[in-house]
Amino acid sequence: MASAMMSRQITMQPWTAVRCRKAPAAARRALGWLAPVLGILLGAGVMAAPADGSGASTAAPPDPAAMRAIVAEFESLTDQVIDTGQVVGLAAAVVHRGEILSLRGVGVADARTRQPVDVDTVFRLASLTKGIASTTAAMLVREGFLQWDEPVQPWLPQFELIDAQQAASATVRDLVAHRLGLRFTALDAELQAEAAYPDLVARLRLEPLRCPVGDCYGYQNVAFSLIGDIAFSTSGEFFDSAARRRLFIPLGMDRANFGRDALTRDDNWARPHVRAGDTFNPVFPKETYYRVVPAAGANASIADMAIWAIAQLGHRRDVLPEDLLAEIHTPVVETPGELERVPWRRQRVRSAHYALGWRIYDYMGHRLVFHGGAVQGFRGVIALLPEHDFGVVMLWNNEAATPSGLLPTIVDRVLGLPPVDWLNLAAVERRPVIRPVRRDVGQRPAPVAPAGG
Repeated sequence: MASAMMSRQITMQPWTAVRCRKAPAAARRALGWLAPVLGILLGAGVMAAPADGSGASTAAPPDPAAMRAIVAEFESLTDQVIDTGQVVGLAAAVVHRGEILSLRGVGVADARTRQPVDVDTVFRLASLTKGIASTTAAMLVREGFLQWDEPVQPWLPQFELIDAQQAASATVRDLVAHRLGLRFTALDAELQAEAAYPDLVARLRLEPLRCPVGDCYGYQNVAFSLIGDIAFSTSGEFFDSAARRRLFIPLGMDRANFGRDALTRDDNWARPHVRAGDTFNPVFPKETYYRVVPAAGANASIADMAIWAIAQLGHRRDVLPEDLLAEIHTPVVETPGELERVPWRRQRVRSAHYALGWRIYDYMGHRLVFHGGAVQGFRGVIALLPEHDFGVVMLWNNEAATPSGLLPTIVDRVLGLPPVDWLNLAAVERRPVIRPVRRDVGQRPAPVAPAGG
């Protein structure tokens, strides 16, 4: 059976192993050990994409001097983004080989008070929370509380779909990889209309299915958040407590927390801003997506997120073992729609998949572990290049798209790809709405514990 099942995997680059999309639950459980083993090989570079003349970068990883130059350029470009007046406040981190190379805030946390953004300013993470949720779930799997390929319903009898047989076949992995067959962001409109979370869960049974469970990708917030209910049903611990105790505290993510109340109680938090003519107005955060905590309910500073990136790159094995990271970073389902969403993906990303709480891109032959987040007045991105032991995180507090171009710019530099003007700052309308305020690294170095194991 194993050989037959393996033949149904989707083949992309040599470094990629995608889980079977249609397999009986028993078969999926039997093959559950394969993804971590393959992921460990990937992390070790054993299955790195070869130089095949297909356009992938063959440049050697940057030496320390080249990396310093790359980081200096990134910081200069960050300042230029703020100077456009299109971005209120921005915090960014660059990590490499377990060290923080750049950690800084620019702009302001509040356009009215002019409180500056610094490395401790807490931002709303929006869907960057999903990586926290999947990592927490992976720790519960490791502790024996649940299994990725066991059905959801025995733990959550209230989970129903329009097709009872499909609901019975849905696994924890299907849930976290957005493979439930639902339309994209099912019931988000109702969530934004202030519907209560339990009512939304009950309404899942009325949602039509686009495909059988396990067959296709459909990004979710309401359904994804059931992983929090499963965490409680299996461990007896609320999701936010489980994540705090297993991740935030041992990693030293001191300002990371969950929920609107926790965000606004902090004495240094970034207000979300909405544009009104030529000005940006701070507004109070909406509660809406905080109701789906595992999907979008976390908050953190850029110092916290630098630590998070370093841990996800494998430098905190005392907290996140290698096989656990391999499991959550192994592609599960194809996401072809991601290839068309923004210019850098159209030009650089050859294939796109969703793993467990993370997106996995083939970025010109290199594995890019990625996620973005967006709610009213907040945006964020995190990107990791495991084979280069490199990561970048950015958080900002208005809905401008301009900072997004910083990500492919620095990724291209690290990979030695031909330069492209992803930012196109010359075409950005310049409005001197926000006078630049800069706070560089040195405010408070983020603690980095030595790798365990």
